[in-house]
Amino acid sequence: MASSDDTEQPGRSSGDPAAATPPRTPDPAAGAPAPRGRMPRWLPRAMVLALALVAAFQLGSWAFHQLTGLLINILIAFFLALAIEPAVGWMAAHRVRRGLAAFLVFLGLAVVTAGFVTLLGSMLAGQIIRLIEGFPQYLDSVINWINHTFRTDLRRVDIQEGLLHSDWLRKYAQNSAAGVLDVSGQVLGGLFRLLTLVLFSFYFAADGPRLRRAICSVLPPARQAEVLRAWEIAVDKTGGYLYSRGLMALISGIAHYILLEALGVPYAPVLAVWVGLVSQFIPTIGTYLAGALPMLIAFTVDPWYALWVLLFVVVYQQFENYLLQPKLTSRTVDIHPAVAFGSVIAGTALLGAVGALIAIPAVATLQAFLGAYVKRYAVTDDPRVHGHRRRDRRGPRDGGGASAPAAWVRRLRDRGWGSREPRDRGRGDV
Repeated sequence: MASSDDTEQPGRSSGDPAAATPPRTPDPAAGAPAPRGRMPRWLPRAMVLALALVAAFQLGSWAFHQLTGLLINILIAFFLALAIEPAVGWMAAHRVRRGLAAFLVFLGLAVVTAGFVTLLGSMLAGQIIRLIEGFPQYLDSVINWINHTFRTDLRRVDIQEGLLHSDWLRKYAQNSAAGVLDVSGQVLGGLFRLLTLVLFSFYFAADGPRLRRAICSVLPPARQAEVLRAWEIAVDKTGGYLYSRGLMALISGIAHYILLEALGVPYAPVLAVWVGLVSQFIPTIGTYLAGALPMLIAFTVDPWYALWVLLFVVVYQQFENYLLQPKLTSRTVDIHPAVAFGSVIAGTALLGAVGALIAIPAVATLQAFLGAYVKRYAVTDDPRVHGHRRRDRRGPRDGGGASAPAAWVRRLRDRGWGSREPRDRGRGDV
């Protein structure tokens, strides 16, 4: 009888050496695959991370949309601080504290702006009072012309009663009364925005060195030099833009003042300042806005005076565009007119009127910064560089242009095609 040790167990063979070793069990710690039907361990963490990223993106997008107005105000304040930096730096170089220098500059700007707005408001109020007082005479003249031309019998009293009892006037009065609160809210919002701009601009101008040190403290030395260079270029270009525009506004104001004073138009100094500032600091449409008010005031004096003002505005605009502006901006904001126009359009599309104001100094700063770091090469002495086409009677070698067939024929002849030798060279004469 065989012993129990000699009995063969199922699944093993006595002659197999691996049968003596017990089977290995999978080790979970060794990275064995999870059994089917169970979720991988990394999937919950990946889902939580994806949800956290989506939530962070949504929160950042919401915060950005909520803070868009504040960011735009900070951007405007930064460019305003760059514009007044030369004046503040000059006063600081003469042993005046930067805080006091920035305060004096802003005080001077506030006094000039308040005086201009006061004079302009008094002028407009006086013209409105004159128009209201002379409205009955204007209305009578218009009614007389209509009666004489169209053989009608209109009276001013009937027209006034019809206007007073019309539904249009009643609805307009109701809408105006309802819109008073909206106008008040807009005025308060504008004042708050102006206060925000002034405060940020004052802080940027007064604490400019501290701000630069704070930015440079988190950068390596090589990056610090680049940031300071970019800052210096931005100050030069923005200050140069403001200087050139101010000088052109002064020249434009003096020229228009001479014309308005010669024509006897009232409020000539205020109108000249209006034309100078609006035409220079409101891009693209500033010229038309600036010339509309003097034309209106001149029309109240004599309709022909309005025509003279229009002609002078058009002629002076051409003189400024082709002679005066290139001379004054060649050393400060030297950008192509097409680039300036495109930058104004892009700034208007992005930020509205604010973008139109800061577009030109921003593009000038970017152009100067790229010009300092982009490597340039000497241009080859080729006639095509100057806009002249090079004519070659033999035609181009690559067969392009009008001489392409001749070039292909030459190539085929070089390869042996079209030769006059007989095809069967090995065959003798018959």
